[in-house]
Amino acid sequence: MTVGIVAQRDNDRAMSLASTLSDRLRATSAAVVVDETTARDADDHEAWDASSPDAAPVEEMADCDLVVSIGGDGTFLYAARGAGSTPLMGVNLGEVGFLNAIAPEEAVETVVAEVEHIQKTGSARTRAMPRIRASGDDWSLAPALNEVVVQGTRRGHGGGATVDVYVDDSLYASGHADGVLVATPTGSTAYNLSEGGPLVHPDVSGLVVTGMADEAGTRPLVVDVDSEVTVELADADSGVVVSDGRVRKDVSPPAKVTLSRASEPVRLAGPPLDFFTALDKLA
Repeated sequence: MTVGIVAQRDNDRAMSLASTLSDRLRATSAAVVVDETTARDADDHEAWDASSPDAAPVEEMADCDLVVSIGGDGTFLYAARGAGSTPLMGVNLGEVGFLNAIAPEEAVETVVAEVEHIQKTGSARTRAMPRIRASGDDWSLAPALNEVVVQGTRRGHGGGATVDVYVDDSLYASGHADGVLVATPTGSTAYNLSEGGPLVHPDVSGLVVTGMADEAGTRPLVVDVDSEVTVELADADSGVVVSDGRVRKDVSPPAKVTLSRASEPVRLAGPPLDFFTALDKLA
C-alpha cells in the first residue's frame, strides 16, 4: 500500500515528524510519497536521510491508500483537495485543529496502527464529512470542506453588492451585503463563526447560510445538507467566489452562483475529534 504525507510548509516540527513517520511506515512495507512542497523542504532538512522521498503533486494523492496531513487546518484543507475520496488523517500542530484529531506525540503509533489495519482488512476505518461545490453557468470550483463565500470583490463602505439568496428556489434573503457564506458543520467553527454564524456539531446533517455585513440583519440559517442554495449578485462592478479561502473564481454581476453538497465527501480516518474539548480552545 502507499501512504501520502503532506507536511506544513516551513515548519521544522512538521518535517521532523514526517521523517520519523516515513521511516516507521517503510518498516511496515508501506510505500511513502510526499507532496512536492514537502519534498523540497525535505531536501534541506537534517531529519531526512540522504535519500530524498518520492514526490508527487498533491493532486495525485488520490492515488494513495491513505493520506496524512501534518500541520494546522490550512494544511489539512490543502491535503483534502488532493486526496479526493482517499482516507485522510490529520495530525494537529496548531492551537485549535478542528480538522486534526491526532496529537503529535501520538501521531506515529496512531498512523501505523491504521496502516496495519488497512493491510489486514483492505480498508480504513472512516467517517464521511460533506463538502460544498460552487458552480455557475459554465464553471465549477473544487469542493470546499469548510465554506464557500460569494461576495463583491471589495468589502466594507462603498463595496459589497445586492444579494438575493434562495434555498431550494424559495427566496430567503434580499438586500445589500458584503456577501454570503455557506458552510458545512465542519466549517462552522472557522470563517462562519467570525461572521456571526452559529456553531454546528459535526454530526448534524446540514449547511449554514450566513450573511456577511448584511444591512437587513438577516439571521443565519441552517438548512438540510441536500438543499440547493442559490446566490444572485447584482449592483456591483465585480464579484468573486472563494472555496475554502484559496480557490477563487471571478464573476461579473449580475451573476448566479449555485451551492450544493458535493458528490464526494472527505473520508476522515483515525480517532474521532472531541468537539467540545476543541471548542474550549476558541476562548
